[in-house]
Amino acid sequence: MTIKLLLVDDQNLVKMGICSLLELSGRISVVAQLDNGLGVIDAIESHQPDVMLLDIRMPKMNGIEVLAKMKELEVLLPTIILTTFDEHDLVLESIKLGAKGYLRKDVSLDSLMSAIDTVIAGDMCIQPGITNQVIENVSSLGGDDQEELEALSNGEVQVLRLAAAGYSNNEIAEAMHKSSGTVRNQMSFILAKLQVRDRTRAVLKAIEHGLI
Repeated sequence: MTIKLLLVDDQNLVKMGICSLLELSGRISVVAQLDNGLGVIDAIESHQPDVMLLDIRMPKMNGIEVLAKMKELEVLLPTIILTTFDEHDLVLESIKLGAKGYLRKDVSLDSLMSAIDTVIAGDMCIQPGITNQVIENVSSLGGDDQEELEALSNGEVQVLRLAAAGYSNNEIAEAMHKSSGTVRNQMSFILAKLQVRDRTRAVLKAIEHGLI
């Protein structure tokens, strides 16, 4: 089945490059391209895309404003933020507003397709090369020091640290010499203890509270 994609970026060269990559996959149809966020809601209604690639910094209406508007109107569409290394605070804000992940604009075809498949499946996508850069800057957001969280076990901390580095559950299982089922169970316990819905928010919250 062909995946319908909405591409929103104000840089024509970026759009051309990503479209060229997607054509190579043979699985993606770019149903619309926009150079700012003003027409995103209308484009979603008109073209019914399966996924959106969204730039953060754009004129007239940027990616954060788009996500905020989508949240306000309860428009649900798996969205991947396109970013560069100097936009950590905006990346974190976009995730809080509902973005399912983020990628560098010079992403490879394999990474791009993997990210698209991941978010369409309902999971979060975090690119390891960016993750550490974001982690280094997460403290600037501050945390709720008064919030009481259940303590993580040593094993759960190890799992969360590997998740923060961008490893999948299967990769974590291999690294820790455990079964994938055990790691999935540990991740479920971690989400419950940190009172979050997904692994990306778990990583960010653990860092904010100094747990990892």
